[in-house]
Amino acid sequence: MLNNHLYTAFYSLYYSHTDMPTNKNISKPTTLHWVTLWSLGLLWGCSFFLIKKGLVCFTPVQTASIRIGVTSLAFLPFFIWHFKKINWKNLKYYAIVGLAGSGIPAFLFANAQTEVSSSVSGILNSLTPLFTLIIGIVFFNNKENVRKFFGVLLGLGGAAILILYGKELNTGGHISYSLLIILATICYATSVNTVKKFLQEENPLVLSAVAFQIIGIPSLIVLFNTDFTGKLQLDHEAWVALGYLVILAFVGTFMATVLFFGLVQKTDALFGSMTTYIIPIMAIFLGLLDGEVLEISHGMGMAAILGGVYLSRK
Repeated sequence: MLNNHLYTAFYSLYYSHTDMPTNKNISKPTTLHWVTLWSLGLLWGCSFFLIKKGLVCFTPVQTASIRIGVTSLAFLPFFIWHFKKINWKNLKYYAIVGLAGSGIPAFLFANAQTEVSSSVSGILNSLTPLFTLIIGIVFFNNKENVRKFFGVLLGLGGAAILILYGKELNTGGHISYSLLIILATICYATSVNTVKKFLQEENPLVLSAVAFQIIGIPSLIVLFNTDFTGKLQLDHEAWVALGYLVILAFVGTFMATVLFFGLVQKTDALFGSMTTYIIPIMAIFLGLLDGEVLEISHGMGMAAILGGVYLSRK
């Protein structure tokens, strides 16, 4: 889904020739801001639907490789332009951010969605802030209060409801596939904490460009060692599926992130973070339009997860 280190990258790009936002620029949300917020939720909420459409013709490995490969090619000009600014001493941290923030989750989500609906995937993705908190406490010595611990427990309880009742109702997929999504959110959380702890002073655009080149080249090698080109030659539907994945890479990453930081500049980070609550709603809406079925237990699970996120981030 969303790669958190890319947020800062586009923030740097978007404001590279302007003044950084200050408190004087922050205003109360207007109708336009609310429209932008919901548009972002729609764009990012579409990610799971687009993965699903890509899987119609491509294997999970191909789907993930296309997604990463296209994004890495988009970042290639920035990598070349800023090559002299790269701090190679931080290469291991770049690799962690690339693998945990984008590479591994892309393959995990693609595999998971062969059995888990896009709606449930979007809901489970909301666990990322909770695991960010947990990993920060366990591995990065962050200090938090009791309310946030309660929020984590509430959110994890919601995930348990989704996984266990989803299997029972045959609408959430097998437990092992749902656990792949949870593992992906743990990867996202690891990336966020790594950036905060070790790469805080790095140029965010350089960081993201390097991270995607690290994972992009291997992904393209893997892709072209499959029957990817053969599918494009023989199956017209493969081109349609490829189009969905290109949209996922460009629109769901580039355009959405620029909009996100434009929104944060004019309002504040708290208002922008409300996308966390909108994304699963959009994922569910698109899933229902595509014929997916949800039960009351899924609503209960989502409410618990988002309630936990609220308590942990309040």
